[in-house]
Amino acid sequence: MPMLQVSILEGRTPEQKEELIARLTATITGTLSVKPESVRVLIQEMPKTNWGIAGQSVAKRDGGK
Repeated sequence: MPMLQVSILEGRTPEQKEELIARLTATITGTLSVKPESVRVLIQEMPKTNWGIAGQSVAKRDGGK
């Protein structure tokens, strides 16, 4: 049973996350020759204050947006 864990910044719409799940599932089923029912996708949304790039949080880099 393939399981993918994806970490993304908060702010994506439910529709975007549904599309991500569908596309990742399609990629795994095609690559590993498994049934879609066996694929699990876990999306972890991270607050911008908890994600750092080059020594700053994304929230600070974005100016608090």
